[in-house]
Amino acid sequence: MSHITTHVLDVSLGKPAADIAVILESQSSGSSWLEVARGATDTDGRLRDWPTAKTVPTGIYRLVFDTKDYFGARKVASLYPQVVIVFEVRDAQEHYHIPLLLSPFGYSTYRGS
Repeated sequence: MSHITTHVLDVSLGKPAADIAVILESQSSGSSWLEVARGATDTDGRLRDWPTAKTVPTGIYRLVFDTKDYFGARKVASLYPQVVIVFEVRDAQEHYHIPLLLSPFGYSTYRGS
C-alpha cells in the first residue's frame, strides 16, 4: 500500500508554511469523496504522517489545503480559500509526495520524491 506525504512552501516568504490544515480524501464510486485522514503541516511545512492513514490502496485521492486560515492568521489577503489537488495512486507500492508551492494569489504543484 502507498504512502502519501506533502510539503508546503510559501514562495511569497521563501519559507515553509507551518500549521496549514490538510485533509486527505479518496474518491468513492461516482463522484463523492470520503475523508481518509487529516493533519497539519509542521514547522518545516511538511505533513509526513497521517494519524489515521499510514498507507493507502490504489485509487483517486485529493488533498484539501486550508489556505484561508493560513493567510488569515498572517493578516494577508489571498485569492484562494482552499487549494485542492486531485491525483491518482496507480502503484500501491510507491511513495507519493505531493508538494504545494503557495503564494496569496497563485499556487503550483508537482510529484516530488
